Order: sequence, then C-alpha cells, then structure tokens
Amino acid sequence: MSSLYDFTPDSLAGQPQPLAEYRDQVLLIVNVASKCGFTPQYAGLQALYERFKDRGFAVLGFPCNQFGSQEPGDAAEIGSFCEQNYGVSFPMFAKIDVNGDGAHPLYQFLKKAEPGILGTEGIKWNFTKFLINREGQVIERFAPTTSPEDLVSKIESLL
Repeated sequence: MSSLYDFTPDSLAGQPQPLAEYRDQVLLIVNVASKCGFTPQYAGLQALYERFKDRGFAVLGFPCNQFGSQEPGDAAEIGSFCEQNYGVSFPMFAKIDVNGDGAHPLYQFLKKAEPGILGTEGIKWNFTKFLINREGQVIERFAPTTSPEDLVSKIESLL
C-alpha cells in the first residue's frame, strides 16, 4: 500500500470503512483505550473533532489492547463506553494491533512514514497520534503525553 487512502479497516460496527472516504480531509489517527491513564484524552479528541469537523477535519480512533490490556472490551462495550463517558461521535474502528507481526497494515504504514524517537517505529503506548494532511501524507507523530489541545495550531495550519 502506497497511500493512506489504499487502506480499508473495519469500522467499530465491523463494516469495511475505506479511508478513501476521508480524502481531502485533515486527519488525526489515534490508537485509543478505555482503561488507560490517557483515556480522558477522549474528551479533548472529541472537542477537536467538534471544533474542526465542518472545516474538513476528522479524528479516527483505533482501539488497541496491546498496552497493559487496557482495551479488553468488545466493539459494543467500546462504543458504549466512548459515547456514555465522553460523547464520542468521531469515527471509531475495530480493535487492532499496532505493533508486532499482527500489526494492522495501516499502522505499519503510519509507523514507517513517521518513526518515533531515534527512528524507532514501534508505538510506545495508547493515544499515540498521527497528523495527516489533506493529501494523505503523514505530517507528524505525537507521543501519548501530547494533549489534543496542544495540536490546535498544527491542525489549523493544515486546514
């Protein structure tokens, strides 16, 4: 796969969701979890989505259970948790692996396009964020400790 738009991960509801549907939008792709110390970032991610969605921006959430088993639920439990606790309305996808031999091809692509500190590709923890421009290029990778609010100016610059 040579472009972000070549990937078709499954939605949280289990249906194929072509990323080509997000062509010409600025995207923030995040591996998320419901039982993580960073889980309150869902509120900030939702605030970003609400603030910029009418200008061609979307947050794409990818639940992952690879870090401390912090996303143990099934799709229904994840969706319910996100909606009830954080009012999440941005697109959520099926639970995936982001590291190892079973890493989803989308995350293999993202990690190669924008390695982490010292060139390491592995995702270190939940809520690692990838900012994508309107052309589908990975612009920057952000650590889990980077709050969604800290990304406002970078997102605005791409819109």
